[in-house]
Amino acid sequence: MNVSQCMTSIVETIRPDQTLADAARAMEAGDYGILPVAENDRLVGMISDRDIAIRGIGCGHGPETKVSEVMSSDVLYCLSDADVDDVMANMGETQVRRMPVIDERKHMVGIVSLSDFAPSSASRTGKSLSEITRPSSKHSQSI
Repeated sequence: MNVSQCMTSIVETIRPDQTLADAARAMEAGDYGILPVAENDRLVGMISDRDIAIRGIGCGHGPETKVSEVMSSDVLYCLSDADVDDVMANMGETQVRRMPVIDERKHMVGIVSLSDFAPSSASRTGKSLSEITRPSSKHSQSI
């Protein structure tokens, strides 16, 4: 099965020139923990509630700080025609729970989370979750 068959295709994004307050309001309204950052329909980063709290507020940035100042620019993504098992393995190895989905033109077409895979491959999803949650220094919030 391809990622396009189980991804969420309606994805709210935020622009890099918007503020942390804008991002927090969007996350609260949609009950999201992460937002893709897009510019001209191209994925340029990701911002999480943790980014806002730790790299934003925790480092003295106020609510009017631009998203671009605290977002993660190293974005892991997958292609819409990628095989689900390959993407799950990649998510486990890189310890991420959600991944933006792009097409061959590098336009964002969706987002996939580990829970999207559960109905079709419970055992592989469990293995990926186990890999994601193991202790690692990969995702340290140090600046």
